[in-house]
Amino acid sequence: MQKTALEISGMHCASCAANIENSLKKTPGVKSVNVNFASEKAHVHYDESATNLGDIKKTIEKLGYHAHEAGMAHEHGKDNAKNLRNRFLIALIFSLPIIYMTMSTPNILLEFIFTTIVIGACLNIWISGVKNLIKLTPNMDSLIFLGTAAAYFYSVVASFTGLELYYESAAMIFVFISLGKYLESVTKGKTSNAIKKLIGLQPKEATVIRNGKEQKILISSVAVGDIVVVKPGEKIPVDGVLTEGNSEVDEKMITGESLPVEKNIGDAVIGGTINKVGSFQFKATRVGSETLLAQIIKIVEEAMGSKAPIQMLADKVSFYFVPSVMAIAVIAFIVWFLSGQELSFALIVSVTVLIIACPCALGLATPTAVMMGTGLAAERGILIKSGSALETARKIDMVVFDKTGTLTKGEPSVTEVVTLSKEVGQDFVLRLAASIEKNSEHLLAQAIVSHAGDLELFAVKDFRAIPGKGVIASHDGKKILFGTRLLMEENQIDISLVSARISTLEGAGQTTMILTFDGEVVGLIAVADTLKDHSKETIESLHKLGIKTAIITGDNERVANAIARELGIDRVLAQVLPEGKSARVKELQSEGYIVAMVGDGINDAPALAQSDLGIALGSGTDVAIETGEIVLIKDDLRDVITAMDLSRYTLRKIKQNLFWAFAYNVVGIPIAAGILYPFTGWLLNPMIAAGAMAFSSISVVGNALMMKRYKS
Repeated sequence: MQKTALEISGMHCASCAANIENSLKKTPGVKSVNVNFASEKAHVHYDESATNLGDIKKTIEKLGYHAHEAGMAHEHGKDNAKNLRNRFLIALIFSLPIIYMTMSTPNILLEFIFTTIVIGACLNIWISGVKNLIKLTPNMDSLIFLGTAAAYFYSVVASFTGLELYYESAAMIFVFISLGKYLESVTKGKTSNAIKKLIGLQPKEATVIRNGKEQKILISSVAVGDIVVVKPGEKIPVDGVLTEGNSEVDEKMITGESLPVEKNIGDAVIGGTINKVGSFQFKATRVGSETLLAQIIKIVEEAMGSKAPIQMLADKVSFYFVPSVMAIAVIAFIVWFLSGQELSFALIVSVTVLIIACPCALGLATPTAVMMGTGLAAERGILIKSGSALETARKIDMVVFDKTGTLTKGEPSVTEVVTLSKEVGQDFVLRLAASIEKNSEHLLAQAIVSHAGDLELFAVKDFRAIPGKGVIASHDGKKILFGTRLLMEENQIDISLVSARISTLEGAGQTTMILTFDGEVVGLIAVADTLKDHSKETIESLHKLGIKTAIITGDNERVANAIARELGIDRVLAQVLPEGKSARVKELQSEGYIVAMVGDGINDAPALAQSDLGIALGSGTDVAIETGEIVLIKDDLRDVITAMDLSRYTLRKIKQNLFWAFAYNVVGIPIAAGILYPFTGWLLNPMIAAGAMAFSSISVVGNALMMKRYKS
């Protein structure tokens, strides 16, 4: 299976996107496709053994559109806006004399010539409209073609028969349509400013040390392992680890963190960030598409091109919209003509219906808001991977937090070493525990080994880790157990003598591990992890939003309850093994909760996948790109609140856009059909209809652009 993103030029409305999408879905081998009118992109998931990129492009091009691989047509947006502006200016220049002649001294020949020039300038609309009519996939251009062609050719005939002329209507319709499309193109382009800023962060060159000398090379030539030199004020070209020097680095553009971050030898640096004061060298660890910035750009681009579930209704309406409007126009013509009105009256009514209908507003309502929402999130170091995730976030009523590394800093330290007799000192307990734990990668193990310091360790054999329970090994032929009560129970070890002490330590929020040697308990080691700075603030904020909270951990009830009490968490899910976390999330879902799971994105992958919304915490370059539908790059729990608040804000904008888009068409089309004429004697002018149609799309995009005012 392959995934590809194609930039599509030539789409004029949501119906175009729907036609392309439906045609591609019928292509053998295409598993799924999403065509976004606002971003002018198609995301296609296909089976390479059944079809290929060339066939997919041909399918699009047969429909009358042009497809380019994403990234190969970055200038298309600028060129398109320029062409639309020129088209509008030509239409305006030659339409104004027609209006003047209509209002003062008519000149039929000049009106015909100038209107023909306007049509020539906008001929691509007629060509597109005719092509789609022939293929039985009518779009907005088809409506404009039918409306303007009817007005134009009726006027040509009327020029020889003395009937009323409508050259000015045909010409001014093109003026308003061209102005609307130009403004729409300009404003629509602004909704993707966030991704343009990210792309702009990528430096073009890097200074590397090769053969003992500094030399400038293209960024594409930097290889993993290269030593890169960065001077004050320069952008860091790729991801890496500091090997020499120190400095402060501005990472705001990636993480949203406002203050510069101090960097010393061994610290990670991120490509695209800016070195502030010192010079340093670093070893490149990720280059090209593997850098954090490249992955962020990919995620944001895919998110901006994705569809929120709420868009399904608009898509269905858009697909049937144009044929329905054509039917209404025909019915309106027949009804008014049969009711005794003149041919010109019935014709103008049908033309007005065709012109005022606007599938563009429906097609732009959701994607423009999604593009703005995901862009705003990216600027704050929050990666929202899809419109679906954006929509789901606002529905969450239960947030489950993993404990270690999520609510806590993930930097535990030994708080107490307990011995049971004078014969067995603390040094022996620490040496034995560190000897067995040196083979483990668990955070608690690292804390114990670190605490043992320079103590001489024992030689151990037969090391075995029991996930969620502890570790087993042997020394001098004697078995060592180090872990939880559950591990002791499974191995029939009596812990009654230390049970009370364990309870006391755990009640204080300290994770307590039991050490046995040759079947006897020889000591306890208590480890505590400090809470993250904003854990309590985050829980309080969630409660204010009416959202319940839970903690899920492999620790026992006492430790988990102690942390829950300190933070004010509602539910405690304790002694949960890694493989059992997803089952516990499922239990909460069966209770009717819509669950968000917040974890580190690696150990919690099954639970993140099971939840309705997986939120993965990153830390600088260590972003769990493949896990979680939302990734918090800053590793700041307050961003959970920001992500949810931003999703609610975005959904409000989507609903506003959809309301106005639907309302405009529901009200506008009947008025254009003359529903008010029998009561008021008032009939909508086609030129006003064209202006209103253009304004509807601009207003929807403008409402989305107002999201820039959002403050978290």
